[in-house]
Amino acid sequence: MPETATPVRQAGPAQLALLLAGSCLSVLGAVLIAPVLPQMTGHFAGVPGAATLVPIVLTVPALIIGLTAPFAGVIADAIDRKRVLIIAMAGYTVFGTAPLYLNSLGAIIGSRVLVGLCEAAIMTCCTTLIADYWSGPRRSRYLGLQTLLASVSATVFLGLGGALGSSGWRTPFWLYLVAALLAVPMALLIWQPARTATGVALPPVPWRRLRVPCLVTLAGGVIFYALIVELSFVLDEAGVTATATIGALSALMSLATAIAAGSFARLSGRTPRELLPVAFGLAAAGFLTIGAGGGSVPVITVGAVLTGAGTGLLLPVLLTWATNGLTFAERGRGTGLFTGTLFIGQFLSPMLIMGMAGVVGGLRPALGVLGVASAILAVAMLALVPRTAPALDVTHD
Repeated sequence: MPETATPVRQAGPAQLALLLAGSCLSVLGAVLIAPVLPQMTGHFAGVPGAATLVPIVLTVPALIIGLTAPFAGVIADAIDRKRVLIIAMAGYTVFGTAPLYLNSLGAIIGSRVLVGLCEAAIMTCCTTLIADYWSGPRRSRYLGLQTLLASVSATVFLGLGGALGSSGWRTPFWLYLVAALLAVPMALLIWQPARTATGVALPPVPWRRLRVPCLVTLAGGVIFYALIVELSFVLDEAGVTATATIGALSALMSLATAIAAGSFARLSGRTPRELLPVAFGLAAAGFLTIGAGGGSVPVITVGAVLTGAGTGLLLPVLLTWATNGLTFAERGRGTGLFTGTLFIGQFLSPMLIMGMAGVVGGLRPALGVLGVASAILAVAMLALVPRTAPALDVTHD
């Protein structure tokens, strides 16, 4: 009898929803507890250096993601994407909720280091599985959707963190239990894609192909997170102190980011050489508008919207450019390198801006300098991205 081909398992809306939800967990870790940092500082006021140590509770996961995501990619390629993802989701639940019962600030910071390790694996595996399950224009569309949801969820998690924080600084940490709720359907509905036979050595990572995308992503990470962190301080300098107003203007910037990320699906037939100058150029226009605006709130709002539009387009273009040319056996490590460089940029962003502010005489002038740097990057893309770079919806599996 003739052999019948084994049907290829097709991913659908359930798999997409789970992977996109998992991708938002690193955003939850980055912003959820921001509103309760003053309460934490007061609680640990008797601890030497508390004013410096408490903010590390918020920022240290991003540093750990940046340092360990490439290694998570190695494990995902060498072992099993699904297995690594489920273990990381379980660890995220345990370590994320640990501050509910830990009383030592040092122990809480240690638990946040472990949260960062889990987030590195979750981000790498979720992004890699999206690229595994889908190809071509759909892959580009879903990677753009990943950025869109990350932007929207940042606003949602900030609001939730503030609302829950009214019951005490520990209360927001209960939300880390959402990872346990996602892990169960992930275990049932996510599968490890077919791969080469076990025992076969992994091919080397194509460093030459990834070098430029990852370096650009490092700079992109600084630009992407700059105004997310600094907008409230800029508005405070301009005399806006009402939390509701700051939240509304931050949400407007997030909306611009989401709209630009959503437009990526329609633009993915273009090449990174065409889209990156536009993305960096919009961000440059936004930063320069804020830097030169004299502290006017309407001008700051326009600048924030322009910057949000630029960064909303920037991230899916960088992600697709870095990962679209990778084979299955390379994809976990390539995605890990991308994730690592992006989050190192996130971690460095506020420190670089504060350092520039000290040199140029203020936060708005520092953002103006970042605008000049973004404009230089927009022009540099014409030299750094090869003319032969394929359209972003072209797949090389």
